Amino acid sequence: MSAPPDLPEIVARAFDVSRRAGYVSFCRNETGRLLAALAATRSGTMAEFGTGTGVGTAWLRSGVRRDDVRILTAELDTTLATAAAEIFTEDPQVEVLSADWSTLLDKGPFSLLFLDSGQPGEVGVDRIVDLVEPGGIVVLDDFTPSETWPPISYGRVDTLREEWLTDERFTTVDVMVASDASALIATKH
Repeated sequence: MSAPPDLPEIVARAFDVSRRAGYVSFCRNETGRLLAALAATRSGTMAEFGTGTGVGTAWLRSGVRRDDVRILTAELDTTLATAAAEIFTEDPQVEVLSADWSTLLDKGPFSLLFLDSGQPGEVGVDRIVDLVEPGGIVVLDDFTPSETWPPISYGRVDTLREEWLTDERFTTVDVMVASDASALIATKH
């Protein structure tokens, strides 16, 4: 996956905050560049469930080209949410909430929704479908690439990925962002 080595300023700032907070689990650069490219096509309100220290949100923000776009992000861990909020203190287009992601349920529908695949029960299609506007995009990351059908992860059928790839309410593709990582991009009908 070829990409320039330089990071957008806001992403570099997010990495600095993340390092100071001692947090090492964050959005990969390959996924981040994908998020920035998708965010550049969006208007309205975007959201991220599970902010961490704000690296994914910074990637989304780096792609925003319009003044009327808003990004909402929620992080349950107060320490991480406080660290993430530091990145966006001067940015009226980004709001970091120290709260469970369910706090954002009444703030949609979203034009783009970024989710971590780590909690399959929480990010299944039926839980998410009404949170996204028609034509809106859902991005789920942290998948391991699979060349088989049904998709296999760690020796078992990846039922979350299978669910997203077969649900008729979305057109979904599994995109390999690196040799060891893939993301689902789902567009709502």
